Amino acid sequence: MTLKDLNQVRNELIDMLEELEDRLDRITKDVRHTDAPLAKDFEEQAVETENDPVLESLGETTQIEIDKIRQALSRLDEGSYGLCLKCGEPIKKERLKALPYSSFCIHCAEKDSNDRV
Repeated sequence: MTLKDLNQVRNELIDMLEELEDRLDRITKDVRHTDAPLAKDFEEQAVETENDPVLESLGETTQIEIDKIRQALSRLDEGSYGLCLKCGEPIKKERLKALPYSSFCIHCAEKDSNDRV
């Protein structure tokens, strides 16, 4: 990848990171009910908190994606971006374009997912 390509990837990753951090902040506020305190009535509280498990799951997924983006930014700084962490081979540009924080080539990613089944 050229320096221009790497700078473009960095900018895309930073934009994604900022968007995800903002989303995580909103999710956290919703789960903690910081905008408005919970009602004193137990039934009302149940209604107000019924979506909390879904929001918590979304928050966990968002945090995982944030971590992957930060790792990709670290690999950019180290000069190892675009190389598979498992086999060391280059990750295809098409895969990196679709998933810029990918850390595995498609072969290793597929093998890893098959190993988990």
